[in-house]
Amino acid sequence: MIDKPLTFLFDFDHTNNTTRPYVMKEFAENGAEALVLTDTLISQVIQNPRFAPVLEKNISDAGLTFVDSHAPFGVTEDLDVPDPKLRPLMLDRLKVAMRVVADFGVDTICIHTGNTSKKFEQYSLQDLDEAIIQSLEELLPIAHDLNLVICIENIWFPTNTPEKLLDIINYFNSESLGICYDSGHANLMAKDRGFQDSHPIQAWQNVGPIPYDDKILEKLLPHVVNCHLHDNNGQYDSHLTPGDGNIDWRHIMSLLAKAPRLRSIQSEVIPVMVGAPIAKICRTFEELIEIA
Repeated sequence: MIDKPLTFLFDFDHTNNTTRPYVMKEFAENGAEALVLTDTLISQVIQNPRFAPVLEKNISDAGLTFVDSHAPFGVTEDLDVPDPKLRPLMLDRLKVAMRVVADFGVDTICIHTGNTSKKFEQYSLQDLDEAIIQSLEELLPIAHDLNLVICIENIWFPTNTPEKLLDIINYFNSESLGICYDSGHANLMAKDRGFQDSHPIQAWQNVGPIPYDDKILEKLLPHVVNCHLHDNNGQYDSHLTPGDGNIDWRHIMSLLAKAPRLRSIQSEVIPVMVGAPIAKICRTFEELIEIA
């Protein structure tokens, strides 16, 4: 069994002030004790500071807490933004997001390194890698002051392979920087399954051979601070409930049980998007942490 807080994501962009408390209480009724402070919720607080006490009351009334968080993300919101006109805004947004997270008593925040977007196709991969380093040079001192750990995530792009993430970790050698391991993304990159189309194929088509790798968690394990656990069939980033795809969960959980820096286990099943009942998700994850 993994004795770490179990926390659940919900796609709160589908809720309002009436339905949000209901959803939170539904999680509590099914045994959940913590939720993810999501990018949607953080963005709502940034846009309207008066929303913060409303959200605090919602989570308290449900008898829940926020344990981990995910920064707003996107082409112009990630660490690798190379455009000098867009970088200051990206950094300012992330700084505010980090302060929001700290105000809610959360001590980890997942921030995307960023992907190889067509918006920045005039920039080289090296430009993107350098932008990530420059962003973290500015953000990590703030994370330290806020007692936050920034967690960078394996995805399926050339900017976030395990080797790239480990290079960043080793460059800074900071307790304020760690890894967010994503099981679904790792499964996409685990092996060539012969698909004619997939998210990795789309991401690497103009770069080179896809570096399929079935040891991503093993490589990242010493630095894994939090994790996004969800399933898929190896083709697209489906965010399914564990057991609805082809991930070997016994293997994943046995490894996570050995992660020396691990602080929480997160369900990143996206309930409304995939039509997964909250009760099923909560039940599945309670069983999942028992198999480690």
